Amino acid sequence: MLKTPIARGVALATLGATLAMPSMVQAAFIEDTKAGLELRNFYMNRDFRHTPSGGKNKADEWAQGFLLRIESGYTEGTVGFGVDALGLLGVKLDSSPDRSGTGILPVGDSGEVPDDYSQLGLTAKAKISKSILKVGTLQPKNMAVATSDSRLLPATMRGAQLVSNEIDGLTLDAGYFDRFNDRNSTNDQDITINNAGKGITGAREADEFIYLGGTYKITNDLSASYYYSNLEDNYKQHAVNLIHVLPISEGQSLKTDLRYQRSTDDGNTNVDNKALGAMVTYSLSGHSFGIGYQKMSGDTGFAYVGGGIDPYLVNYVQIGDFANPDEKSWQARYDFNFASIGIPGLTFMTRYITGDNFERAGVSEGKEWERDTDIGYTFQEGALKNLNVKWRNATFRSNGAGADYNENRLIVSYTIPLM
Repeated sequence: MLKTPIARGVALATLGATLAMPSMVQAAFIEDTKAGLELRNFYMNRDFRHTPSGGKNKADEWAQGFLLRIESGYTEGTVGFGVDALGLLGVKLDSSPDRSGTGILPVGDSGEVPDDYSQLGLTAKAKISKSILKVGTLQPKNMAVATSDSRLLPATMRGAQLVSNEIDGLTLDAGYFDRFNDRNSTNDQDITINNAGKGITGAREADEFIYLGGTYKITNDLSASYYYSNLEDNYKQHAVNLIHVLPISEGQSLKTDLRYQRSTDDGNTNVDNKALGAMVTYSLSGHSFGIGYQKMSGDTGFAYVGGGIDPYLVNYVQIGDFANPDEKSWQARYDFNFASIGIPGLTFMTRYITGDNFERAGVSEGKEWERDTDIGYTFQEGALKNLNVKWRNATFRSNGAGADYNENRLIVSYTIPLM
């Protein structure tokens, strides 16, 4: 149902191409359409401490984001067609050349930040049975590639993705991408590899990134995943993942997450990495206690797509990925959901990660650590119902090259349902 005049306008603009269709064909297309406008206010401060980055002692910016998401239904028939739209607008509230560079706003050559930036992404989609093909602006999230949404606006990629659930318990996933748009950019760019601190040489811009994989639910408690990916001329990667959740008693469980990735070069780089990760989490009545271990081996660090992409690593956290050559790292994590004591909407997380055994410039052995704390609250009722407020704090220290960080992020978000 169209609830507001704004919703009706959005629907007409997005669905106008279907007006020539018979009304029966349009019915599901329109009735199943969903639209929402997220208002995201983002403040970020990163203090570089005693190691200025780019001549700056800190990066400090504040901005307002508008994220319009429209997902149509499908036309009726053997093959159903639809269209999605993603409209993104970022507006500068506070920044200056001596404080820019947080990643929430674009930065010019002189350090200047524009007053606003925007992007419009359209996606065509087709559905046959339980298989969906999408072509256009996408935000894939899987073991091979996961676009990040940890700043004012999300990163996106241009290409095609096919997801199939024809076999019960089995999800197949394939993708092809040729362009990438970072979280603080308005321009599609060539896809690159992340080689920061990874010892990777010969990296070049790629014309395409492809992946093929899937997840099979072996039992109700055990699932297995495998993905193959290739960033042209940069790397090839095989990745496997096993996740098991052992129910112990009411409100009590033990989750085991095992990951292994093997990355090799694709003709132009020296990529050679084996990444082993494991995370065990014990949950009890709102409390969760986790222990993680991650080990890199081979001639280079972990290979993954550069820019606003989140690698599928146990110890990839707010600032660091702990994926340097030969690095070993441990994580201790604690979560608490206050709903268990009668305060729904309030959550807390803290974790500590320490890594060592890797080479850094000027030191015999690299060492680094990070401490993160997240506190979030979603209002449950009243005029502010569904308004979410989150504070994210991080401290990062390293004895090698690169900056030490003290970082704070304050995010206030609210989604207005339009359809």
